[in-house]
Amino acid sequence: MTEGARHMVVGRFRRPHGLKGECTIFPLTDDPERVFRVGRELQVVDLAGEATGGALTIERSRPYHREWLLKFAGLDHRDGLEAFRSGFLAVPASEATPLADDEVYLHELDGFAVRLEDGTPVGLVSGHYEMPNGLVIEVQGPKREFLLPYRKEFVRQVDRAARRLVIAPPDGLLDG
Repeated sequence: MTEGARHMVVGRFRRPHGLKGECTIFPLTDDPERVFRVGRELQVVDLAGEATGGALTIERSRPYHREWLLKFAGLDHRDGLEAFRSGFLAVPASEATPLADDEVYLHELDGFAVRLEDGTPVGLVSGHYEMPNGLVIEVQGPKREFLLPYRKEFVRQVDRAARRLVIAPPDGLLDG
């Protein structure tokens, strides 16, 4: 991230679409209609979260299968979009939708304490992985690590302020 400016990534450039400056964006937000609205300025950032140029203003926007087609002001040909192919789109963190009480940003999960519903500590979150069936968290326990699907049936409570997850693991996961 750039010094002094925090951004939240909201989309990933996929590829140019057609010949007139549209590109496909894979949304990394649960509210793409709000984030990808016409007139919105988005910052291009690289994999390290560093800004790679000026802001882009959305001129046209529409859903396209699981992605979004965006046209940016001043970029009227597909050639101008090739440089963004491995980049991401971000908004200032101050513009991000406030989280609900039981929500957490993925980058905050590392280091969360993990406890059972009866209060028994079982470990700390040491990583998270995007799998085909959804998010999985890695928990380092006192004797071993384990992977837990991040689903409501297993993650019962999220306390962002206390950096704690309360879980109900599947039978046998903590055995052995």
